[in-house]
Amino acid sequence: MTEFVSALDLFTIGIGPSSSHTVGPMRAAKAFKDELQGSGKLTAVARLAVTLYGSLGATGPGHGTTNAIIVGLAGSTPETCDPAEVRAAAPSILGFDLAEFDLRSRTRLEKHSNAMRFVATDRSGQTLLESVYYSVGGGFIEDELGPVGGERAKVDMPHNYQNASELIEIAENLGITIAELAWRNELALRSAHEVDAKLSAVWQAMVACIESGLATEGILPGYLKVERRASKMARGLWDRAAASESAAGDQSMEWLQAYAIAVNEENAAGNRVVTAPTNGAAGIIPAVGYYAREFRGVTDERLAREYLLTAAAIGSLYKRNASISGAEAGCQGEVGSACSMAAGALTAVLGGTPAQVENAAEIAMEHNLGLTCDPVGGFVQMPCIERNAIAAGTAVAASRLALIGDGRHKISLDTVIETMRQTGLDMSSKYKETSMGGLAVNVVEC
Repeated sequence: MTEFVSALDLFTIGIGPSSSHTVGPMRAAKAFKDELQGSGKLTAVARLAVTLYGSLGATGPGHGTTNAIIVGLAGSTPETCDPAEVRAAAPSILGFDLAEFDLRSRTRLEKHSNAMRFVATDRSGQTLLESVYYSVGGGFIEDELGPVGGERAKVDMPHNYQNASELIEIAENLGITIAELAWRNELALRSAHEVDAKLSAVWQAMVACIESGLATEGILPGYLKVERRASKMARGLWDRAAASESAAGDQSMEWLQAYAIAVNEENAAGNRVVTAPTNGAAGIIPAVGYYAREFRGVTDERLAREYLLTAAAIGSLYKRNASISGAEAGCQGEVGSACSMAAGALTAVLGGTPAQVENAAEIAMEHNLGLTCDPVGGFVQMPCIERNAIAAGTAVAASRLALIGDGRHKISLDTVIETMRQTGLDMSSKYKETSMGGLAVNVVEC
């Protein structure tokens, strides 16, 4: 028995701008509403109070946390909600009085920095239900007893592994790819048709997000007034290519960065995006996959299955043995994990062995160690959008290095994951999604 993290939980279709501050809180609010309904107490609720602790209290408003909670209490989910309705949400859509959100940025509950307390009372002020939820990164939520929802449970899988060395050993002994191993595990939970259909839907959502971002201009929400630039980048690249092939040269890396920026601009705007494995790092895996399609001839079918399943197998190691939460590990847990996942997955679809896949994933994370989470103004815009573009380039570079070699290397992926975990524990809370340190306090806001 081991903790299994499904690819279809790691990659979920939701909305921006944050998996931990938007998607997770919406799911927590929906879970609280369902708990009230299941106990027959929902109709008796007259007033509901919500307290946001730690990182949620510090940067929640800039991440759309309050609106996400409102629509979650109304019964919406990240997968099916209308992003425009979330942005316009008001307490008036609820059938009870919602107290003003209590933001306690300096109070951290013991289990996790991203904590929410819901208290529902009746007309006499008597408490009907009180629950605490934690948004632990990537849209995953937990209560005091453990994970809530999803397939992250202790189940018997065909191929159990705790770390990267076990993952590689199993794949090599069976003579199969990491993607095939991950596929067999997914089939323990769902039918082949369902897994294929959902992976395809995830990949197509990633493609749609890139293409929407490349076609959209304007200013991103918030007082920072950040201008979208992916569409301008795309126009410039198309114009250069139209002028002459020799003038254009190799534009693959420029396009790669445009793809990543396009996704993260869509995320910052609160639009439809795939958590991969978080929203703050949502541009890296789609951008590298789209690059593989456009410049390396990899088909959509292989990207939906082989690419995403390999990435998920690597991501599950970070989720299980370290963290993908910026509030817990800094941006190394978000952008670093996504960069590592993309590097390993690209190596797989380009013909790399399991050992080369592991090598690429290790290289990518090794050069993201110590990366802080310091969003200016609490918005997932600066430096987050550009950071995804740079990490996408790092993922491709790591894959190239790994494919040149034979998979043998001195530092293992397991060592790097453990180092990331330790670094996150040692990192000051100022640099972990609170906007109290780093660029967040040194950039002049205007």
